[in-house]
Amino acid sequence: MMRIVALIISLLLAFGAVQAQELVAKVTLNTQKVQLSNQDIAKSLEEGINHILNDTKWTNTTFNKSERIDCSVAISLNEVTSSNTFSAEIVITSRRPVYNSGYLTTLLNFRDTQFKFDYTYGQSLDYNTMSVDNNLVAVIAYYANLVIGLDFDSFQLNGGKPYFAKALEIANTAQGFGTVGWEPFSNKNNRYDVANALTDDAMAEFHAIWYKYHRQGLDEMAANPTRGRITIIETLNTLKELHTKRPSSPIFSLFAEAKVAEIIRVCSACTPDEKKEIKKLLISMFPTKSREINELN
Repeated sequence: MMRIVALIISLLLAFGAVQAQELVAKVTLNTQKVQLSNQDIAKSLEEGINHILNDTKWTNTTFNKSERIDCSVAISLNEVTSSNTFSAEIVITSRRPVYNSGYLTTLLNFRDTQFKFDYTYGQSLDYNTMSVDNNLVAVIAYYANLVIGLDFDSFQLNGGKPYFAKALEIANTAQGFGTVGWEPFSNKNNRYDVANALTDDAMAEFHAIWYKYHRQGLDEMAANPTRGRITIIETLNTLKELHTKRPSSPIFSLFAEAKVAEIIRVCSACTPDEKKEIKKLLISMFPTKSREINELN
């Protein structure tokens, strides 16, 4: 009898490992700037967002627990405009392991200051792929798809395409909520602008750059650092060509926030002449990062 029980438990554990959700997200909620009439609302809200991110099945792909995507969501409440209406900012960061190393590369490091939502204590937060009916769930689901899309894109050419399309679908739906962050063609690098850029055929080359940078560049570094570094530099030259065509695309700020510091570390082994050219190239695309880029010496 004990053997049968042990077998059932082992099968359940194995099934759970195979059927793990895609994200392992750490959610933090900062309430220092506001006074809440009900202090339990912060814990309730944090638990609800954790539930959406970590318990929702976002894809049809089978994940082992060790393969789940590592991400963090930091929300700072800036203002309470009524008992259940909040103004906040949200910072989303995601990472993925580099092949045959202990290094985690950042895929997304995005700060969104246009985050307003309604929430009441104990409110159930669930994501329905067919219908999103409030801004809080829409924002969280949008970023979940963005995180998954960038992760899948880094492993397979255009692997993230369905998730960028879902993010854009959410952005289009959310325009009906009348809240900030979803306005189309606002040139504010908001949520709509980012999703639109990632699904824009004119920016299709970016996905090939992203894939090559990670799979043929970073993932090659452990076996052959020189070859991996050369590939990464090649992707920067291609990125520059794309930047010349579409300099205002929010994709470039997305790339810069995630990758500039890493590129500087990777290129620290370059020759002085190579460093000079790389700095010139990076500053031409990311002038707001010039101080950081000039640390490449």
